[in-house]
Amino acid sequence: MSGTINKVMLIGHTGDAVKITYFEGGGCIGRFPLATNETYTNRTTGEKVSNTEWHTVVVRNKGAEICEKYLNKGDKVYVEGRIKTRKWADDQGNDRYSTEIQCTDFTFLTPKADGVGQAPPSGGGSSAAASQSAPVAPQVKHDDHEDDLPF
Repeated sequence: MSGTINKVMLIGHTGDAVKITYFEGGGCIGRFPLATNETYTNRTTGEKVSNTEWHTVVVRNKGAEICEKYLNKGDKVYVEGRIKTRKWADDQGNDRYSTEIQCTDFTFLTPKADGVGQAPPSGGGSSAAASQSAPVAPQVKHDDHEDDLPF
């Protein structure tokens, strides 16, 4: 197989608000930290172990503006994109590396309050989903004594 793939899919919680930078040409870039958690039980000790991995997510243009408007610290979000490592020099001239997730699509997973200011459920940099608002799923109340399953 001669082809390669660079695809990332993450579901996590935002660690801070989206920081956005605007450029002269009218474009912009938004960045925010995203935490993903892994929990497992240690076989030898039997204790639960939890590890958190932090990712820097980069969103461009309209997607960045949507994220800045609707994402808050602690919100759950699905992010899809690719891994990009940048090389840069620090103040002392040492080479430094930054690995980021270049977001191509996202979906907000934290339910927002009903009414004014409701977030669109998904968006993305260049995808058609960024310009469309999908209908919000109605809240379903669960009644313990009624079983409406057809089987």
